[in-house]
Order: sequence, then C-alpha cells, then structure tokens
Amino acid sequence: MTTELDVGLPSIRQIQSLIKDGTEVELKLSTGDLLAGRVRWQDPICLCIVDQYDQDTIVWRQAIVYLKPRL
Repeated sequence: MTTELDVGLPSIRQIQSLIKDGTEVELKLSTGDLLAGRVRWQDPICLCIVDQYDQDTIVWRQAIVYLKPRL
C-alpha cells in the first residue's frame, strides 16, 4: 500500500484544487448517504469533509461513489 499521494493523477490534482479554493462539494457514498461541505484534507486512504457546523467527517475513498462541486 502506498503512503504518498500520486500528484500525477488528475483526480488528486482536482481534489487539491478544491481544497485550495475552499469549494463546497457534494459527496455521495456507496451507502446512499449524501455529504456536503469542503474537503479539508486528503491522504491515500481517506478524505476529510468539514460541514457547515465545522464538524469533520472522515470518509474512506473506497466508500465514495462520486464527489462534485456544489453549485
């Protein structure tokens, strides 16, 4: 298992841009749950989403169906 992000991957670069810009995102999980907030950080295994109440939620990448910017 890799312990570093592969910054050559477009998905990693796009998520880094979302973090840098503070863009709100919508995240759908394989359970059907929908999360909204900003991506605070990412690592090779998880993402951290912070919601409108400043509460962090750590999500395993394998549980993500999609992640898109909120309009």
